[in-house]
Amino acid sequence: MTTEEAAQHDLEPAVAVVGMSGRFPGAPDLDTYWANLRDGVCSLSAFTEKELLADGADPAELRNPAYVPAQGHLADADRFEAELFGFNRTEAAALDPQHRVLLETAWSALEDAGYAPLNAPSRTGVYVGGSPTEHALAAGTDPALAAAIGALQVRILTDREFLAPWISYRLGLDGPSMTVQTACSTSLTAVHLAVQALLLGECDTALAGGVAIGTVRRQGYVHYQGGIFSPDGRCRPFDEKAAGTVPGSGVGVLVLRRLEDALADGDPVRAVIRGTAVTNDGAGKVGFTAPGVDQQTAAITEAWAAAGLEPSAAQYVEAHGTGTELGDRIELEAASAAFAAGDRSAPAGGAGIGLGSVKSNIGHADAAAGAAALIKTVLMLEHATLAPTVDVTSPVAALADSPLRLVTETRQWPRRPDLPRLAGVTSVGIGGTNVHVVVQEAPARGPRAEAGDRPTVLPLSARTEHQLGLVASRLAARLREADAPALADVAHTLRTGRVGMPVRAYVVAAGTREASDKLMALAEGHPDSVRDPAGEAWLRGEEVTWPALDGEVRRVRLPAYPFAGESHGALTLRGPAAHPTAEAAAPAPGSELEAEVAELVVEALDLDGPAGLEKTYFEAGGDSLTAVHLAGRLRDELDIDVPIQLFLEPITLKEMTIRIVEIKEGGGADGALDALLAEFEAES
Repeated sequence: MTTEEAAQHDLEPAVAVVGMSGRFPGAPDLDTYWANLRDGVCSLSAFTEKELLADGADPAELRNPAYVPAQGHLADADRFEAELFGFNRTEAAALDPQHRVLLETAWSALEDAGYAPLNAPSRTGVYVGGSPTEHALAAGTDPALAAAIGALQVRILTDREFLAPWISYRLGLDGPSMTVQTACSTSLTAVHLAVQALLLGECDTALAGGVAIGTVRRQGYVHYQGGIFSPDGRCRPFDEKAAGTVPGSGVGVLVLRRLEDALADGDPVRAVIRGTAVTNDGAGKVGFTAPGVDQQTAAITEAWAAAGLEPSAAQYVEAHGTGTELGDRIELEAASAAFAAGDRSAPAGGAGIGLGSVKSNIGHADAAAGAAALIKTVLMLEHATLAPTVDVTSPVAALADSPLRLVTETRQWPRRPDLPRLAGVTSVGIGGTNVHVVVQEAPARGPRAEAGDRPTVLPLSARTEHQLGLVASRLAARLREADAPALADVAHTLRTGRVGMPVRAYVVAAGTREASDKLMALAEGHPDSVRDPAGEAWLRGEEVTWPALDGEVRRVRLPAYPFAGESHGALTLRGPAAHPTAEAAAPAPGSELEAEVAELVVEALDLDGPAGLEKTYFEAGGDSLTAVHLAGRLRDELDIDVPIQLFLEPITLKEMTIRIVEIKEGGGADGALDALLAEFEAES
């Protein structure tokens, strides 16, 4: 089969990208990310001395002439809507910011695919990875935090080992759940593993990606001659002046399904992954941290072979492109060898295959770098536009003998008559793990005719009135765009692809324009005057059987949930750590012992004082680990052996406190707790 025939017809082993979400420097969402990429914006931040000092920088370090006050900073990385994911304030403060942001991004990615995050398809797998963080290091070396919440709980809430399991647990996903670590190529390796799992039938849907939030603080770095970091806070991949990279933060998650399943289920396919491959340099390089040519080339050629295509079919390559002299030189040599026959498929009428690196825009996002690159490539395919690599003025001379041409200005990406748009994405990790992914534009989705003038209910919900207004206004704006989806598809997605929350509203409309007007009015505090029985049941929080919609409905991309979490801070190695604290408890006990027990209960469950003691253990957010920890503290600090079964009883915490005091006065409980505690302590 020729490359042309394969590109058009051999899509059976292909995987669809049906949803995406991400946050990157200068971009709280993917719409902003695309606008920045398209417009050639460098989103690297240069900090003032005042900003750095406010975030805890060492004044002596700032006086170092080699200190560079720049970073790809992720704003609001300390914020988290903890209640939505079932964490109390103490747990949220201990939870690593990487976990917090990744949980919210996974939620948004599923919504982007048209699936309710708490009702995702069965057999959904999770393949993600993260970077080392200051928060995790500070937590792991802080004995006071371990004493407050327990050493095992500290590890579970901060170790990147648990990034994938937290997503699976909080979103109820029952497919394989794997935390992946291959250094800088982590998130693209996660995509490769997810694709393989889908093709092998190990799962039917997969979340894949990565996160890197080394610190939530604004901070720079010290430049060392011969090191990997740039001397001026700018990253210039494949430029003669390239002198290093800039550290950055970010998070990206993609929702993947087998293409045939996605098309059959009416999913919004954003791109198609045709093939992937992973190699390692082994000993074939000058040092452990150095890249190697041969196995980078092999990763590229193997991925295109897996796609049933020649590398020459590529129109664009999104490179790892760190902006370091050695890394760029070796990557260019490897890619040039792989794409040597590729100059017949020019990206915009000129010779050569387009080449770029998103690190020039956002810096090196470490474990999230591959996701940032893949998401950029999908966005370019969707918009048929090649985004420029910025801050490049003199491309390296070696490009003259290469089939690759650095894209330095925004240009149209035309579709060839014989081939769809095709691109490759490369990621390279310290330690030698090389990944390449072949990406193809999505198959055309035919227009869907409007279903006449039939009134349709659009249900909305959020956790607060303010967020409900944001949901309504953003949906109104989407329905006013030129490519607004059909109203029946919008209704279908809202009814089946969103989680029902406490604050609810609905509008009834017969067309997208009317729906947009009513939604905007709702956002401004004017509910729809038209009443509907199903809509009224929705407002009451009932399980609604919605009337059938006209025609064959499908999922469509709509604005995601507007998170509005408070800042939960982050632990730091600079100065005293900011410990999660419970508000001072002021119970009205009948004895000194009862007061001491109540204080431990309030602290362990992060209650708002004595009023919280009127809840049951589980109503207050208690779980099995907290029960074991609390029982251990009661034994160690007050010499009370409490049976675990007590926490399971449907009594208030006040009553439980009295029972605990009675156990002490009555001579204690059975010794089953000792064995249980010993088991947990051994695991930690």
